[in-house]
Amino acid sequence: MTSDIAHHYVCKIASLEEMDRKWAYEIRQHPKNENWIIWKQEAIRNAQAGKSIPYYGVLDGTVICEATAVICPDAVQNSAGMMDEHTVYLCAFRTVKPFRGNGYFSKLLRFLLNDLKQKGFTNAVLGVEPKDEANKERYRHWGFTEHIQSGTERFPDGTVIDVEYYGRQLSGG
Repeated sequence: MTSDIAHHYVCKIASLEEMDRKWAYEIRQHPKNENWIIWKQEAIRNAQAGKSIPYYGVLDGTVICEATAVICPDAVQNSAGMMDEHTVYLCAFRTVKPFRGNGYFSKLLRFLLNDLKQKGFTNAVLGVEPKDEANKERYRHWGFTEHIQSGTERFPDGTVIDVEYYGRQLSGG
């Protein structure tokens, strides 16, 4: 990422208005998938209730990447044995296609991990499908190397996926 681009890129905690716009974009990108409508409702409800923190990477006023930190175990599938008051669950990692591979998400992740550490969290966990080798390698690179547990997750439409959960401490970022 060139320094000129970096000056126009901001990492931040999203407002509800920004969430509404970004989720509307995601729903437009997935017009035949009702899950996105339900996920939007859940994401906004969890943020309003203080159960999650939405983090956005904004380039020249446009949200180009995002991640969510879920801080309340009752808002996470399979949280038993994985989450406590010091552990946060990270999910909804998305970068708009033209901006992938340019370091924007990595910068957002560093911002997010530092913010969570300042908020008193000591550990972070994320989930990945076992066959998704590209993301598993990316997550290992980011320090998510401790296998916590495996399980299944159910989408709103009833689809069930296998998930492996990996964790890391929030020292550094």
